[in-house]
Amino acid sequence: MTLPLGVSSELYATAIARSREPTQALISLGEKLFKDKRLSLDDSVACETCHDPAKGFTDHRGAATSAGVQGKLGQRNAPTVLNAMFQATQFWDGRAPTLEDQAKLPIINPIEMAQKSPDNVVAKVRNISEYNAAFKSVFGGEATYDDIAVAIAAFERTQYSGNSPFDHFMAGDQNAMSESAKRGWALFQGKARCSACHAFNSVSPLFSDQKFHNIGVAAHKQNFVELARKALAIIKGGDVKQIDELALQTEYSELGRFLVTKNQADIGAFKSETLRNIGITGPYMHDGSLTTLWDVMDHYNKGGVPNPFLDGGMERLALSEAEIDDLVAFLFTLTDDRFADFNKTEMARQTALRNTRPQRDADVALGKKGDLGDAAPVPDLRNPATIGAF
Repeated sequence: MTLPLGVSSELYATAIARSREPTQALISLGEKLFKDKRLSLDDSVACETCHDPAKGFTDHRGAATSAGVQGKLGQRNAPTVLNAMFQATQFWDGRAPTLEDQAKLPIINPIEMAQKSPDNVVAKVRNISEYNAAFKSVFGGEATYDDIAVAIAAFERTQYSGNSPFDHFMAGDQNAMSESAKRGWALFQGKARCSACHAFNSVSPLFSDQKFHNIGVAAHKQNFVELARKALAIIKGGDVKQIDELALQTEYSELGRFLVTKNQADIGAFKSETLRNIGITGPYMHDGSLTTLWDVMDHYNKGGVPNPFLDGGMERLALSEAEIDDLVAFLFTLTDDRFADFNKTEMARQTALRNTRPQRDADVALGKKGDLGDAAPVPDLRNPATIGAF
């Protein structure tokens, strides 16, 4: 097996336990299940519906968040499967520790694949004759929910990705990146402070610290403080089940990592996603609210959106328009060569939107107005102590 540039044998070994090395038969079964809409309640949605292999294993159907059965919209944008095998946790809020655990949850999510229970999907798979021989051959018996998840995860573990122009540049090819992208790489590590959460090095080649941060995205479009106050009141009342149920289909999903830990410090925090293949895996952020990489840079440039739980590392960046262009040029060099044509198409599409930027506020970013980001946040709250914010 030849690993691509950017994926070391040590990294690969950490993601596949010796006792769980997938066979070709297991991978083939997993790929078939990954692409099979019959795993959903009404045969309308497969894993690949929201994780399209041709589109970087993300959802490019046009909506900010992903849709499941009967067109029902979920609360979050489907993250890429590429390199998910190397993630310490799965989902935007890290609620699943393994790919196997992750594979199980969308199947019984009432909006996504909507199966009533694990027993229901197992019964359905067992009644599909073509799967009978496959499961007996691979697992030695009839399909189980655990085996379905193991097979899907095995296929997903074949989706490692490197071999980008950046990887070739790091390997010594000075022509692999444009001069603009090289300036962007320097800004990435310096003035733009991207490396604070998306560092690249030998032990962290995914451009992610894999930690959880409130960068203010959840405060874009709602009274986030009031939402947090209600959630804290529910938790204080001891009804953890209620908050879990609300998180599936309501705006409470915006509370992020808090839904997993129930820790106030995690309110509105979401995982730092890998930047590998970021050019083709938009829209961006957990709610898909940022359409282009220029929007992403505008969000960070003004220090995010203030809220009582904003990550302490957020601050105004004072990036110029030329610097933002350089950073975007660099980010488009992180795409695997296999998706070079799609990367080119996406860059052209996003470039066409460059002058339509709802997050842009140069005066805030340059410190000419506002008090965002570069100091402790000063939200306009009537009585912050009532929600324990300070």
